[in-house]
Amino acid sequence: MTYFIAGTDTDCGKTFVASALLHRAKQNGTTLGVKPIASGCEVTEQGLRNSDALSLMAQSSLQLAYEQVNPFAFVPAIAPHIAAKKIGLSLTPQVIVEHLKSLPFAEVDFALVEGAGGWRLPLGEGAYLSDVVKQLNLPVILVVGVKLGALNHALLTQEALLADGIRIAGWVANIVDIAMSEPEENLASLEQMMSSPCLGIIPHLAEGDAVQAAEFLDLNLLK
Repeated sequence: MTYFIAGTDTDCGKTFVASALLHRAKQNGTTLGVKPIASGCEVTEQGLRNSDALSLMAQSSLQLAYEQVNPFAFVPAIAPHIAAKKIGLSLTPQVIVEHLKSLPFAEVDFALVEGAGGWRLPLGEGAYLSDVVKQLNLPVILVVGVKLGALNHALLTQEALLADGIRIAGWVANIVDIAMSEPEENLASLEQMMSSPCLGIIPHLAEGDAVQAAEFLDLNLLK
């Protein structure tokens, strides 16, 4: 099954959670994680490389060429559609859809397509990355960064997903702010207000280890 990883905002820990999900799934089957769009890439001898895409590759059973995992890579850490425009690239939903359709998702048991930014990432000219998810009819796993404002961000993102006709398969709470006031009460509110099952609550991990984080996830709860 292939899922799209969406986040409540830019710094909610999408890649961290996605890597943990892949590691958990790898214990019972084959996995593949891709990140079609990435800004903030480093220039290397092998070409542009993004740390998020490399993290997904590290937890993937099926190893693809980097360019298959992250075909749209940009150096500046800015909105991808602005970065694309600067180099004369047209970033459209159709070109992303065609690339994803070319990948061997059917060869693995569990696959993730990680987004960039929040749900409504602009691609330019009135198009959004969410259009790609709608065209491919991918169910979404939502990563909620637990910090001040998390309830509002989570509910607004859930509303947007449901309004777009997207099936939310589950959500993961990732404790971003260890100093957040009343975390238990906020988590209880989230569990009450979210329409899909909570796949796990990942505590604040100093090392940010995806292998350790995987212990807090239950993929059996996926709708």
